[in-house]
Amino acid sequence: MGRSDTVLLSIRVVIAVVSLAVLLTGVRIAVTRRFPRPRLRLGRPPTGRRPQPVRVGGGVALVAASLLVQQAAQLLPVSRPVGIAMSLAALVIAIVGVGWFAVRRD
Repeated sequence: MGRSDTVLLSIRVVIAVVSLAVLLTGVRIAVTRRFPRPRLRLGRPPTGRRPQPVRVGGGVALVAASLLVQQAAQLLPVSRPVGIAMSLAALVIAIVGVGWFAVRRD
């Protein structure tokens, strides 16, 4: 295992950990229907321009889940057909996440 393999492995682990954190944050936003408090508040947007927490949280959670499945397919020792199936599942989850964000209006 060379230096480039170690660097690539650590980058993949960092991506997996960050995507897990984003997944949990997205689920929290969708379930509680509240965004985390901003550190700096410059003003409130008008009523029609306020983001919808379920829409944003669900979309973020699905896209993060897609990234997590994709990284798990690369990190875990699985057979080639299982890895391909996991990659295809990640693609489907990403498409569903984008569709969720585009179609959902609450």
